[in-house]
Amino acid sequence: MKKHLITFMLLSAVTIKVFSQTAVQSVSNTKDSVKRSLPSPLPDPPFPTSDWDGGPLIGSDGTAPLYPMQKALGLTHTKFRIYGWIDPGANISSSKNSNAPTSYDLIPNNVVLDQVGLKFDLQPNTVQTDHVSAGFLVTTIFGTDYRYTTGKGYFSNQLLGNNNKYGFDPAEMYGLIYFPKIADGMLLKVGRFISPADIEAQWATDNYLYSHSLMFTVDPYTFTGAQATFKLGSYWQLEVGVHAGNDMAPWSPSAQINGLLMARWVSHDNNNSLYGGINSLGNGDYTRQHDDLQMVVATWGHKFNETFHMMTEAYYMWQYHALTGGTVINGPAQQFLTGVGPGNLIPGTENAIGIVNYFQIFVSPKNYFSIRNDALNDPQGGRTGYATWYSSHTIGFVHYFNDYIRIRPEIRYERAYADGITPYDNGTKKDQYTAAMDLIVRF
Repeated sequence: MKKHLITFMLLSAVTIKVFSQTAVQSVSNTKDSVKRSLPSPLPDPPFPTSDWDGGPLIGSDGTAPLYPMQKALGLTHTKFRIYGWIDPGANISSSKNSNAPTSYDLIPNNVVLDQVGLKFDLQPNTVQTDHVSAGFLVTTIFGTDYRYTTGKGYFSNQLLGNNNKYGFDPAEMYGLIYFPKIADGMLLKVGRFISPADIEAQWATDNYLYSHSLMFTVDPYTFTGAQATFKLGSYWQLEVGVHAGNDMAPWSPSAQINGLLMARWVSHDNNNSLYGGINSLGNGDYTRQHDDLQMVVATWGHKFNETFHMMTEAYYMWQYHALTGGTVINGPAQQFLTGVGPGNLIPGTENAIGIVNYFQIFVSPKNYFSIRNDALNDPQGGRTGYATWYSSHTIGFVHYFNDYIRIRPEIRYERAYADGITPYDNGTKKDQYTAAMDLIVRF
């Protein structure tokens, strides 16, 4: 433990020094834009996010729009926001009992309520440089998707003890303090927050497609701890943090100290972005039937022109003395997930490699296509319970009826490649076809 933390601290110190020198040179050559941040490279709508991966972005106004519920409550003259969404979905699948390891449309040939989300949001003012500003964010969800966001210690018995079909999760709960005089602005986040390193670790309203890549299904979703984001000129941001491990509360008996060190760079023409680093580094010991995933990750965003852009992510994850299938769900078995109870011990190191590419085609301000290709290597079965390479291939279309309502139909094919390994439909099939669609209604 001491060795890993000393290494992380030295790496953090060296990185901060290098990035600070780069930032000084950058600031000396160019001034920030009026908003202290580059303009958004992508149109929003139709794309669910208009900036490259790696937020929060210091220097941009993060205040959400006024949605119907807030207008109905008469709260239109405040920076505080209260809003939400409802997201039912359906799929037709070649599997009969379970779509796992697909996410989030786990239950085949069915209609489910994926998410009902509710946000309470007050963003600090990071555009100005005169005074300290504070805010907070709370996001709660209810639906089948809770099983992918659950953190041990946060009402987690719904999943880890009962394997419930539906559940509730207070997935984001953090305070924000902005210090304008530290670097070119520093934003401190304290509480439970979404893992910063992921194209897809966002809510239904902020993802390109309805379903998710295989690599996303098995990587961290939330951390609880503290994260400081430093603005270093117009083109760099640096994130340094500490947290209790992936998807665990600090008071959980499985919690462990992990460090976080990430950097974001955007090119001068705003057509390229690189974001990556160490998402988690600590002991990496699988403890009391729960993962403590160690992770290095990088994303690349590239805009070809006003019609085409892509996002690519790759990661390497590892931990020690894990069980096949990862964090244990202790039952009871459900038709959509029979793999409950502890798996087999994996001696030494368990690791996984994932890569995904999203290719987007702008059609109109209300329509776009998204093509996703991804692969996951789970050589010891620590992530999915089956030792194999996987790939999945998805084509989706997104249509906005208006600012508050959209649909996301898609078709998908996925398969496992190891001889004799059949992960799909509760361990009976080597591959799977699905056609799925969800409906997002903001309120």
